[in-house]
Amino acid sequence: MEEIKTFPYNKTTFLLTGATGFLGSHLMASLLSLDCKLIIPGRSNQNESIEIRIRKILRWFNLEHRILQLEIVEADYMKPHWGIPIEKYKELCQKTDQIIHCASDHSFSEYNRTQVMAANISCLTGILRFATHSKVSYFHHISTAFVAGKRDCICPEEPVHSSVFTNVYEESKAFAEQIISAHCRKHKIPLTTIRPTIVYGCAESGRSFRFNALYYPIRSLQYIRDIYLHDILYHNGKRSSQAGVLLDKKGILHLPLTIYLPQEGFINLISVEFFTTTVLRIIANAVPWKIYHISSNTPVNMEILAKYSEKLLKVKGIKIFYKRPAFDLERNLVEELFDHFIEPYIPYLFDRRVFLKENTDLATGGLCAPEFTFETFERFMHGVTDAEWSKKMNELSSY
Repeated sequence: MEEIKTFPYNKTTFLLTGATGFLGSHLMASLLSLDCKLIIPGRSNQNESIEIRIRKILRWFNLEHRILQLEIVEADYMKPHWGIPIEKYKELCQKTDQIIHCASDHSFSEYNRTQVMAANISCLTGILRFATHSKVSYFHHISTAFVAGKRDCICPEEPVHSSVFTNVYEESKAFAEQIISAHCRKHKIPLTTIRPTIVYGCAESGRSFRFNALYYPIRSLQYIRDIYLHDILYHNGKRSSQAGVLLDKKGILHLPLTIYLPQEGFINLISVEFFTTTVLRIIANAVPWKIYHISSNTPVNMEILAKYSEKLLKVKGIKIFYKRPAFDLERNLVEELFDHFIEPYIPYLFDRRVFLKENTDLATGGLCAPEFTFETFERFMHGVTDAEWSKKMNELSSY
């Protein structure tokens, strides 16, 4: 951590977008712990002001005592001067030393294309205009490694050249990189582009307050298990028997679940504390115009995750086949339920892309992501609150 210690964080004011999101909130917490001053722009949501939302996040991190290091601003990037008085806008420009742009809509659904493009592309005009007005010494863009697009190959830390993407999220982030890079070069603003892979909660504690990506398929499996366990224990197991689900004498639930993947590949997972530590080291040792991949040297595959899931959930019967299922293949009820929830994430479960990270290694001294062991997996899954998932998985009860 020597690189972080020698960087003058306590004398640097960062403007951080996306502080209410998963990655942004952890970056905010880490920067606050380094005595950094932060400007946090954002909008109200669900009848809560940006200040209330930030205060709740600080409480979650046990950092309420750091509130005086923050300047929280109700702002709309789509409006001139963010919809705030011009004098206040100029004041923020004068205070800002560097920008960390982390705000993003992570929806994969094509149905949400307009929403995703508005958040990830349209809002850039106001943010980049602010960067020019404030004459920042650096613009740090938190992108994603998956701007590499649909390809099975080695992905260098270079600008995106792909035109084919898995979903609208990847497409929008690739387009955003191009827009930000062009603007920063035109206005001579030093730029770093930081591309993480899939980020899960804290590896040491399992804590997280956002549950998506890898959480969905595993927690989907858990709720499917619970539905059938409830049926067996309290309703004579009629539905379970029809679906081929059995509970043996050792308390192991046999779930007939075959998962089809088009090819063998990996799931590239990094913990959120590794992400934040790496980002801080990159900022401390930033080289203008460099691109930095944040990825794991030891990605896991779906077979390992299936074994972890069986052990944790006390189930058997998960099979992984690396081929495309026949068009007329009949899926059982367990498989239909699982397919419903896993569909958006399938492309990330057999990834063959290798994300080179020479720039990142130079900036971090070769810092490596922790291995995703069963113990990490167990903490990771226990960190998901029942309340959050009960809300998101209620529709399962209708089957």
